[in-house]
Amino acid sequence: MPPIHKQLASGRWHSLSLVEQLANVGSDVARAARWYGKDPQRCEQAFERALELLDLTIGDDRWKGRRKELTRARELLCDAMLGGTTYGSDLASLDRYFFHFAMAARVGR
Repeated sequence: MPPIHKQLASGRWHSLSLVEQLANVGSDVARAARWYGKDPQRCEQAFERALELLDLTIGDDRWKGRRKELTRARELLCDAMLGGTTYGSDLASLDRYFFHFAMAARVGR
């Protein structure tokens, strides 16, 4: 499957800080939350973009000491999309989690 974010996947993603990366992941999580239950196609597209960005973050060697938290976030995101049957997670709570990274990224500008 070709990357959705071609420019980011080619290396630009690795020039962003962890806070900026997670803020961008959060943007797509927020979109998925907005469309969940309303427009399945848009929700799924946002979910796939969020997963790709999260995978790029997990693959960034600078954060290898934080992979446990990052992979847990990925696991919870997948659980939320499947209805929260395993962990009881939902997109609204993940949106709130990632929102703090968006705020922190804006403060740093």
